[in-house]
Amino acid sequence: MHATETPAALAPRRPSRPVVVGHRGASAYRPEHTAAGFELAVDLGADLIEPDVVVSRDGALVVRHENELSHTTDVAGRPEFAARRTTRVVDGRERTGWFTEDFTLAELRTLRAVERMPALRPLNTTYDGRSGILTLAEVVEIARRRSIPDRQVRVLAELKKPSWFDDEAGVPMNELVAAELRRLGSATPDGTVVVQSFDAAALRQLRADLGPGGPTMLQLVDDAGADDHLVTPAGLREVSTYAQGIAPSRHRILLRDADQALTGVSDLIAQAHRAGLLVVPWTLRPENAFLPRHLRRGGAAGGTGDMQTEARLLLALGVDGLITDAPEIAVRARAALVPA
Repeated sequence: MHATETPAALAPRRPSRPVVVGHRGASAYRPEHTAAGFELAVDLGADLIEPDVVVSRDGALVVRHENELSHTTDVAGRPEFAARRTTRVVDGRERTGWFTEDFTLAELRTLRAVERMPALRPLNTTYDGRSGILTLAEVVEIARRRSIPDRQVRVLAELKKPSWFDDEAGVPMNELVAAELRRLGSATPDGTVVVQSFDAAALRQLRADLGPGGPTMLQLVDDAGADDHLVTPAGLREVSTYAQGIAPSRHRILLRDADQALTGVSDLIAQAHRAGLLVVPWTLRPENAFLPRHLRRGGAAGGTGDMQTEARLLLALGVDGLITDAPEIAVRARAALVPA
């Protein structure tokens, strides 16, 4: 066990109704991690906006899908940075490209954002080049500026590979995050920032640094077998010693076969609630490519299917929130099942 606090000390307060999280903004309609995407997510009803957080060479916390930049920016077409292209092993996988830890924040500011999935979301490419790279603090500023007394918008910040940054890139990401949360006045359970990560060791360290009165935290859970231990009764109890909830792949709840047909539901939500944990699954997307077979409409992978039914099913099963690229669809599903 790596417990730093007792589950009782971290017991979460369940929301009065499930929250809707705009995944990297409103990514179904704007390129990820852009100011326009985050603003649109709020306009579409998101209660939280979710950036992924990586680190620059000079220690700035910037928001990108991952530390490799070629899929989400125009860096590959920038001759002044051609020599920065390199190959690096990240999480056991060899990657070639341009990495945030090789750029200062000032250099990253010169890059422009592009759509990460242009084949599935061709309309989003019309926004390519219009936005730059944001910092975590700037996303927090958007949330605070768009908040009103009866609707507080928060930020669900996903820390990407913090232990890797610490050990391999020589950038102390956990220390930087703890310091930034304090600076932003968000190192409390009800602060603007909620933290999540797949990196359990980093979350435990952040809890040790910030204490039981630190930010609300969620343990991300992939659907790959390597995370199976996190969703056992013992694993969930362990998570409850440092986090207030889990953010599992929705495939851990809505079970599919190899042909993407829905085959049943698991008891993960009930098990997590028994362990005193919130459950906020990811990522609901409206395109056919991401939906179970019976909710697809038409034959095009990028065509719009019936995400609302998938959202309603998860809500009916008792989740505490939904992470989605299309916030307004989740908001409609919630309105149909849960009174305001």
